[in-house]
Amino acid sequence: MRHEDLFYVLALLKVEGVGDIVAKKLLTHFEEPALIFKTKASRLTAIDGIGNFLLQKLKDKTIFQKAEAELLFIEKNAIDVSYFLDENYPDRLKHCVDGPVLLFSSGNIHLKNRKIISIVGTRQITSYGMDFCKNLITDLAPLNPVIVSGFAYGVDIVAHQAALENQLQTVGVLAHGLNQIYPKTHKKYVHKIAENGGFLTEFWSTSSPERENFIRRNRIVAGISEATIVIESADKGGSLITANVANDYNRDVFAVPGRASDKYSQGCNNLIKTQKAQLLTSAADLIYHLNWDLETKSKPIQKQLFVTLDDDEQKVYDFLLKNGKEMLDYIALECDFPIFRISGILLNMELKGVIRPLPGKYFEAI
Repeated sequence: MRHEDLFYVLALLKVEGVGDIVAKKLLTHFEEPALIFKTKASRLTAIDGIGNFLLQKLKDKTIFQKAEAELLFIEKNAIDVSYFLDENYPDRLKHCVDGPVLLFSSGNIHLKNRKIISIVGTRQITSYGMDFCKNLITDLAPLNPVIVSGFAYGVDIVAHQAALENQLQTVGVLAHGLNQIYPKTHKKYVHKIAENGGFLTEFWSTSSPERENFIRRNRIVAGISEATIVIESADKGGSLITANVANDYNRDVFAVPGRASDKYSQGCNNLIKTQKAQLLTSAADLIYHLNWDLETKSKPIQKQLFVTLDDDEQKVYDFLLKNGKEMLDYIALECDFPIFRISGILLNMELKGVIRPLPGKYFEAI
């Protein structure tokens, strides 16, 4: 984006009464952002939603001072800027009517033509939620998805860490500017995330992590992804807001079920009960519903020469070789693996070309 254009877009975003929707109307109407401030009032008022109040606010000269200060910060810190009409703007977010006009980023983020999922949940993550989150990401690792979350305590940071442990790109969506990190205790993760992923925000360097910013941040988490996964949540919480926004965007939402008596399973159970989320018990559920396995199935599966299986995979392979085709649940039972674990084992074996999936969740050795 040209330096001059970015300056005027920044200025527009500082005009009182201009949000993302109004800004997009103006920016798509004029060929150059500067024309918004230079055109006649009669032409501006002809645009739906533009009235006298906004015309007066466009004359505020302080907006240019603020824009200049932010532009200096962007240049000094080599911040990457994505404009909603540009090629480098996240594809799925382009289809969100209230998506940010500008996104600021740091690190090494590559989202083009990638599988992207958002993982959210309570800050008070339990051992059950932690284990599920880690196992889910480990089992999805062969498909190389980008893991998006909010860099907060609990589910968010567990998801980021699990992604890093599996050499997956991970993106933290922040509720403040790129000149700070919140919570401060998470500074120790910044370098590793920036090496394989990075941080995104719509907020300027003058923004602080205020409550309403986290709510606004959630729409980016939901909008940037193919699906949103809620690991754990009480009956109220930010992750439920993210799930609702994802539903509004017509995106897939998944929730991990828990016991009815568990406080941090109530939100997930309610999402499933009210049909706002699909039940998620393993990576296989996600892969099936998102049709991610179709790419693998579209290619003929050939058994690799000298393929290496770990102990768990060898156990499953020997069982299938002896018994022929079997259902996933029965394989888990006979090989003594929990369902969430067997799904990942079978996926890895399929990618290695030693088994093939069959209709009805059956598998057989090749």
